[in-house]
Amino acid sequence: MKKYLIKSFCKINLSLRVLKKLNNGYHNISSLITFCDLHDVISICKTRKSNDKITFSGKFKKGINKKSNTITKLLFILRNKNFFKKQYFNINVQKNIPHGSGLGGGSSNAANLLNFFNLKMNLRLDNNKIDKIANQVGFDVVVNLKKKNAFFTGAKEKLLRIKKRFGLNILIVYPNIICSTKKIYEKNRTFTSLRTRSSFYIENKKKLITLLKNDNNDLEKTVVKLYPKVGRIVDLISIQNGCYFSRITGSGSACIGIFSDMKSANYTKKLIKQKFPKYWSVTSKTI
Repeated sequence: MKKYLIKSFCKINLSLRVLKKLNNGYHNISSLITFCDLHDVISICKTRKSNDKITFSGKFKKGINKKSNTITKLLFILRNKNFFKKQYFNINVQKNIPHGSGLGGGSSNAANLLNFFNLKMNLRLDNNKIDKIANQVGFDVVVNLKKKNAFFTGAKEKLLRIKKRFGLNILIVYPNIICSTKKIYEKNRTFTSLRTRSSFYIENKKKLITLLKNDNNDLEKTVVKLYPKVGRIVDLISIQNGCYFSRITGSGSACIGIFSDMKSANYTKKLIKQKFPKYWSVTSKTI
């Protein structure tokens, strides 16, 4: 059986505003999203057996429910739509993206598998149908369908793609804390107004950085209150030479720092390693 390898990139929330809590319990948000060259690797091949075999390997394989995850959910939805009724797969995900970090690893896995199935298995789904399936799997899945910067406008969660690449130097620090997205949103009491969407179409990189420096992640206060060590990491990163700004990404616990140059980002990574030897960190460029 032919085996395919798929790269599944991580998502970064450069900013995140919680606009309001909806009647269904979910939240309306506005967020500027980018991606960096940190990725899981998914291997997939067909099997003659009558069941799927889904396994996880790599540094961050622990803590993932093998029976209920974004991949099992995607396969369940596709089979309910009469795809793969009698075809099963062996799927392994090498987890290089920390689980429960706010980096969207699980959502990215499902999105990239959905794209793979559509192209390689000839599902012939148009963009609207793909988006609908992605949203059934999870909120963040649709944004991972394309590796383009994106802006959740907050207007009925409409997603706008941004063609320009930001080319940012980024440091990511994960303090080995698995944050429950549901729990963080439930405890969040910070709400801010919607920024105009035109703000994020700035061609000048310096102006974009200035805009982001004055923005925030509304979930950060809640995460720091529950896990004070996250606040200490954010503060330490923010005071380093060359750091434009530092905050959590998504609902945490991963902390990010955006730097003027990669040398400063790598220096801060070494500093973090000295002070917090058990924490995981990586530097990268946004793609």
